[in-house]
Amino acid sequence: MARRKRSVEIDLDRLVERPRDELVAIWLASFATKPPRGSSQAFLARLLAYDLQVEARGGLGPRLEKRLLSLAAGETPKPAAPKLKPGAQLMRTWNGITHRVDVVEEGYRYRDETFTSLSAIAKAITGTHWSGPRFFGLVSRKKAA
Repeated sequence: MARRKRSVEIDLDRLVERPRDELVAIWLASFATKPPRGSSQAFLARLLAYDLQVEARGGLGPRLEKRLLSLAAGETPKPAAPKLKPGAQLMRTWNGITHRVDVVEEGYRYRDETFTSLSAIAKAITGTHWSGPRFFGLVSRKKAA
């Protein structure tokens, strides 16, 4: 829906108090098309309020917009690793050796060395590239459909 440049100043606080026919007129002036059929006064007020805020302050950020579009297209988001707080510990046994990682303010502490990512630690342990969060069991492997 293409938005027209608004020629009338609209009081956002009073928008919800306007009758439906006034909201329809504002909608027509803003979008040059009729509002969605059967839209209530409250629904039109909320849509117009959102549109006014986007016009005044900008819309969604590019990352959020991309994520919303992919969700709308039916794509399944990849699971995010949980945020770990300093003081947490991760343990993983690999080839019979138990490895302990401490979460610190600067990142992750493993064998007296600070790393910025769990993937770097997983590579140090295994000698090959791994997803650090997956290696330490924070996320599971995506199941085949």
